[in-house]
Amino acid sequence: MTQARQGELKLSFPSIPPASRSPKVREAINHLAAGGGIEARGAVFTKPEVVNFILDLSGYKATSDLSQLRLLEPSFGGGDFLFPAIKRLLDSWRTHKSRNPTSNELQNSIVAFELHKKTFEDTRDAIRELLTQEGITEKDAGTLVDKWLQNDDYLLAPIDGSFDFVVGNPPYVRQELIPVPLLREYRSRFSTLYDRADIYIPFIERSLGLLGPSGALGFICADRWMKNKYGGPLRKLISGDYHLKIYVDMSDTQAFQSDVIAYPAITIIERGAAGPTHIARHPVITQEALEALAVELTTGNHGTKERVRFSSGITNDSDPWLLSGSSQIELIRRLEEEFPTLEEAGCKVGIGVATGADRAFIADYEMLDVEDDRKLPLVRTRDIASGEVNWLGKGIINPFRDDGGLVDLSEYPKLNRYLEARRSIISGRHCAQKNPRNWYRTIDRITPSLLSKTKLLVPDIKGQSHIVFEDGRFYPHHNLYYIVSEEWDLRSLQAILLSSLSRAFISAYSTKMRGGFLRFQAQYLRRIRIPEWSSLSEPMKVALADAAVSRDIAACDEVVCSLFGLTLDDLRSLEKTATR
Repeated sequence: MTQARQGELKLSFPSIPPASRSPKVREAINHLAAGGGIEARGAVFTKPEVVNFILDLSGYKATSDLSQLRLLEPSFGGGDFLFPAIKRLLDSWRTHKSRNPTSNELQNSIVAFELHKKTFEDTRDAIRELLTQEGITEKDAGTLVDKWLQNDDYLLAPIDGSFDFVVGNPPYVRQELIPVPLLREYRSRFSTLYDRADIYIPFIERSLGLLGPSGALGFICADRWMKNKYGGPLRKLISGDYHLKIYVDMSDTQAFQSDVIAYPAITIIERGAAGPTHIARHPVITQEALEALAVELTTGNHGTKERVRFSSGITNDSDPWLLSGSSQIELIRRLEEEFPTLEEAGCKVGIGVATGADRAFIADYEMLDVEDDRKLPLVRTRDIASGEVNWLGKGIINPFRDDGGLVDLSEYPKLNRYLEARRSIISGRHCAQKNPRNWYRTIDRITPSLLSKTKLLVPDIKGQSHIVFEDGRFYPHHNLYYIVSEEWDLRSLQAILLSSLSRAFISAYSTKMRGGFLRFQAQYLRRIRIPEWSSLSEPMKVALADAAVSRDIAACDEVVCSLFGLTLDDLRSLEKTATR
């Protein structure tokens, strides 16, 4: 790897030295540095075997002259990455120089940040002790930790030069836990901090910006950003200037020293033109197994084709990453070129109503003591668990006129009395406090005309396609997506959405949940391809509808293969990918 010379690259965003930060920003940083438990700090500790695996994949090996290269650790915590990296650096020095180094010879080799003050001090002391145990003089050890380690906010701190390696496990911190002045400062500097992005997103952006010409970033973090909405700007950045070299799916593995909810993945991203990506999934977490897998992923010497696969064209502007095998990606891309999306073919995808206070707005339909035109029968996930609608009798208050405005409560004495009795609950919602005059509206506007429309209902989180036909008698709750159409017969469409083909589309684009469940959200449903309704023959329309009514997935698959010009082997291949 080519050495990255200090000062060779300039950052695309300005840093803020501590003395130049506003009082509110300094106060926010000091608050985070002084307090917070592990969860508030976003600290998740990586197993040593996994750390060494990432260092191997990144190329930070003692066989190279690491003293001529620079490594950056953006959030070092207890030193999970720093300790093995330092040992590799010292082993490399002794291999190439046959003696112990001085502080001057290694002072530029490592830069590492930690914001939490107590964690910083404890790890600094432990690293100083490690260096003296390795034969470094106490004076040189003190000089090195002072040069290497910085107790500062990585996202704002001045950093000189570029790096050959950026490795680590960036913090998992939700935006709600970041003080507003500091979050505002981050947003002004990082274009990828979009929508509800976790703080690890700008960590990745800044780290990529600090890579040298052939530098490598090796992170383990949640995989949500690779497919969901808030990851779009970061995916676009990577698509333009970087190469996703290696992807390792670490879900359902014990990659960390404690259980975490987030589904983790390891990514090795290099500065440079895009190329094929080496993919592995669910590795065995032992030192021996990971060392062997690292050789396969980095050398092309594949002991088993089942363990490592190749894919090209994964990064494509801001599109979600398709991380299945090349043949599956090619098939999905072909279908995307040949057929319109669900909405382009005349279908609309929406989501049911959110109230912000279900216990006030939702109750047994017959017990809602309001005017008859102020309540609607409500269908929820539990009503469609069987695959058909079995209504359990709940209803929802409708405070909206047909034209979209709120009703005048003086014209509805029963509704007024009902809402006033629950005013403390309803008024406590954020939307009511933001607009007190409209305190009694639901978060989402209710459109009564939707009630009478035939629709398909889709629960958000499911392991299999669960598409339920509803003949126009109920209003959907917020945990249900719905599909309506003036073009398509919805029974026929139901067969396509029940098929393995549609599940493969959802699996390719959706983030996966614990237990292998998928998110059947609107953004993923809209990516499903279907033909124009007018292009279907009458026998095909009948065959689709019959398969849907029977809820026979095999029959749905067979007719869908005929419709799309696929073989059952094609569909089985996609289905196999969807279950990985």
